[in-house]
Amino acid sequence: MQLPHPPHSHPAALALLAAALLPLAWSLWGAVAAGLDAGAWVALAQAPHTGAALAASVWTGLAATLLATAATAGILAATVGQLHSVAHSNRLTRLLSPLLAVPHAAFAIGLVTLLAPSGWLLRIVSPWATGLSAPPPWPTTQDPWGLGLIVVLVCKEIPFLLWAALAHLQRPDVARRLQQELRLAHTLGYSARAAWWRVGWPQLLPRLAAPLLAVLAYSLAVVDVALIIGPGSPPTLAVLAWQWLQDADSAKNAQGAAAAWLLAATLALCAALAWSLHRAPLWRQRWTGGAQPTVGTAARATRRMPWLLAALVLAYGAVMLALLLGSVVGGWPFPQLLPDSWTWAAWRNVLQSTTTLWTTVWLALASSVAALLWTVAWLEWAPGRWQRLARPLLMLPLVLPAVLWVVGLHRLSLTWGLDTTATGLWLAHTLATLPYVLIALQGPYQGFDPRLRQVAASLGHGRWHFLLRVKWPLLRSALAASVAIGFAVSVAQYLPTLYVGAGRFATVTTEAVNLAASGQRSLTAAYAWLQWLLPVLVFALAARLGRARKF
Repeated sequence: MQLPHPPHSHPAALALLAAALLPLAWSLWGAVAAGLDAGAWVALAQAPHTGAALAASVWTGLAATLLATAATAGILAATVGQLHSVAHSNRLTRLLSPLLAVPHAAFAIGLVTLLAPSGWLLRIVSPWATGLSAPPPWPTTQDPWGLGLIVVLVCKEIPFLLWAALAHLQRPDVARRLQQELRLAHTLGYSARAAWWRVGWPQLLPRLAAPLLAVLAYSLAVVDVALIIGPGSPPTLAVLAWQWLQDADSAKNAQGAAAAWLLAATLALCAALAWSLHRAPLWRQRWTGGAQPTVGTAARATRRMPWLLAALVLAYGAVMLALLLGSVVGGWPFPQLLPDSWTWAAWRNVLQSTTTLWTTVWLALASSVAALLWTVAWLEWAPGRWQRLARPLLMLPLVLPAVLWVVGLHRLSLTWGLDTTATGLWLAHTLATLPYVLIALQGPYQGFDPRLRQVAASLGHGRWHFLLRVKWPLLRSALAASVAIGFAVSVAQYLPTLYVGAGRFATVTTEAVNLAASGQRSLTAAYAWLQWLLPVLVFALAARLGRARKF
């Protein structure tokens, strides 16, 4: 029986589209206008560190993206890709929540606490192995090769890519189809792992195009993490652009905008090369072809992926433990393993900063709830064709380099009179969280069984009764998770808070990043721990609200 198409309200959808695209387009135009100065491009080309900084950005960005993608594929093969285990992906989803809640900056600060020449790891081995009496001048952080930055990005992007993949795999129609195809491949003689690499992963990879582009864009243009863990001589091009944009000289500002556009052009070139490679017949045949039903090198490597997942969880635990202990240390001469004293002074300082804490909380709640309300209304009333056409534009904050995006946001806030205001800061954070909330909610919404609407209509219930009593209660887990993800994204915002707030609004993230360069070890660790604690509490609340009811 043919199910009726859901009703659409074109005026409401048009208003929603205008509410989102107007500030997005205005910001994009502001970024474009900032990069039209020909003299700035000449100055950028003549700057002594431009080439080396661009090379550092490309190296760290591509290496982190490729490693995170390979690890994600292997973990999925070892968990979701097995026969009879597609439904077990829910366990992996629950594991990802605390990992997703850790901001990039907090993870970088914790990793520095572990790996620094005076950090925990060297202190653990010094009494028995090194015999050092002072911290050595080793480039374990701020290394010129960007290895520390790559480690942070890989560890942080794996949970995001896993979450994006599971958002597709947990749709009932996709999960059912994938399970059937894996069974069919198994009947042809392929092992479960080989079937995943031949059948499952080639179908999933194109669906991850937007998340992968977002990962590459973030890795190429990250500023706060690069400031914390390096490289430093020269820094990445994103850090150079940020420094020039902070300069009081307008010519330097234009040079910074040109550097941001150079990063955007590099991102576009990398994306075009990746798309061409993926579409190449030889590449597609390599993944999906092959007459011999044998387990290849990739499938054999899959057996080690559960250990990779365990190592990832262990790394997160070690980083957060190092932050927690680092927030309460007192005097701590090297190479002592334990400090001379423990103190709560840093936490007392943090708890006394009620304005910073309150700004972080209200900003994250207001932006995530606003993004959720807009997304629900958009998915509910916008025609499917509109959603497909508008999706690339709505993903702009996700895929544009952050240092370029904030240039447009700053010009928007100046033009609209929202600079240094709470409203302007809320708008900037809402635009940043909107793509994440849309990605989190779109899969569950598209996978919702439309026959339930027909059943409700046959019982005489209208649309609003169906939404309030059937659809939204059944989707409450996805709705709560979307708010939690939006909250975590807002808490982690650094550049938009600095540019639009103009330093008048301090959040735990801006405080943590600023303190990371000040040498105040315990206070930095306390703010970084709080960066994680706030989102993880919201994730825990979302998990509680999303639990199935028992009768």
